[in-house]
Amino acid sequence: MTDILVVEDNLEMGTLLCDFLKNEGYSTAHCTDGEAAVEYFEQTGAKLVVLDVMLPGLDGFAVCRKIREISNAPILMVSAKTEKDEKLNGLLLGADDYIEKPYDIDILLAKIRGIFTRRYNEDVFSDGFLKIDKSRRMAYKGEQLLELTQKEFDLLSLLVENTGKTMNKEFLFNTIWGFDSFSEPQTLTVHIKWLRQKLETDPKKPKHIVTVWGVGYRYER
Repeated sequence: MTDILVVEDNLEMGTLLCDFLKNEGYSTAHCTDGEAAVEYFEQTGAKLVVLDVMLPGLDGFAVCRKIREISNAPILMVSAKTEKDEKLNGLLLGADDYIEKPYDIDILLAKIRGIFTRRYNEDVFSDGFLKIDKSRRMAYKGEQLLELTQKEFDLLSLLVENTGKTMNKEFLFNTIWGFDSFSEPQTLTVHIKWLRQKLETDPKKPKHIVTVWGVGYRYER
């Protein structure tokens, strides 16, 4: 999964931002239009999206809406539009922050560092039912240590990080097994079955790893 997806139609500006981010140690990808950004995110994913509002084709608001349908990855919207209604629209669609152009690169980098610190530096998740220790790669159901394979742990962690959000099957498969993986998409279904056997009281009537027919899966507390 890429650290930061930069969606910016100005090639020079997008390339320059990617260079700054790489110097900060982040892996990056750059898309210059909305359709390409949505396709990239569905196939590869990103821990953070820096999203320009004014884009050819799908605008930033439409891209934000589509990403929110499959993920709660942080979205930082960037725009020359400074009207209050524009900012509110972005935030109501699910953007985590909104910064005006022209922006100070140091301010933007500080916002990005803050998002990564808040979202990804917490090693332990617990909701009363499930506890995941990412640094030790261990998961517990109550006090019971779950015997999980590497892929099972990665899949469960991804679902839990997006608690309450329906995750697209293709996105889950490509994120865990990789877009160029030789595994079959059916592998995802099998791993979901195995996780349910280890988590659910009744795996045939799951309450925590829920199927959303025709779309994918969702973790519920």
